[in-house]
Amino acid sequence: MTQSGIEIGVGHPDEDEKHVRVRRDGLRAKLREANTQASPVLRGLRGTPEGEEAPLQIWALDGSGELVAGLDAHIWARWLHLDLLWVAEKHRGTGLGAQLLARAEAEAVERGCGSARVWTWDFQAPGFYRRFGYRVVCELPDYPPGVTEYTLVKRLGR
Repeated sequence: MTQSGIEIGVGHPDEDEKHVRVRRDGLRAKLREANTQASPVLRGLRGTPEGEEAPLQIWALDGSGELVAGLDAHIWARWLHLDLLWVAEKHRGTGLGAQLLARAEAEAVERGCGSARVWTWDFQAPGFYRRFGYRVVCELPDYPPGVTEYTLVKRLGR
């Protein structure tokens, strides 16, 4: 117990997942409320279509219905947030990833997005995104140690 009567605790990996989730959800709700009060921009977004996350997935299936590539993203605040992009090894270099990215960007523009963002590691695809007009806005070396993480952005529809 601190002098102010507040107890500080540390969660542990062996805690019940439901308890951890309830605490995490409560923390998110309180932070969202504080952010909404502090930011006129966020206050303006709350309760609008732009203020709600909307999922966007693009899939590529082979003739037998097997997943050979996919893109998982979401749209929020008129931004396309690219979360996952994967292409099966035998289809890499065929343009399939470029087709998925182009399709997601076109769909995002249709839904009112003006920008896109993605993070990737140095051994994944920073060069791929640069080829399609994305520019690095953040470079985080040694995250994890020995790897560099990049955040890239692009203006859409121009």
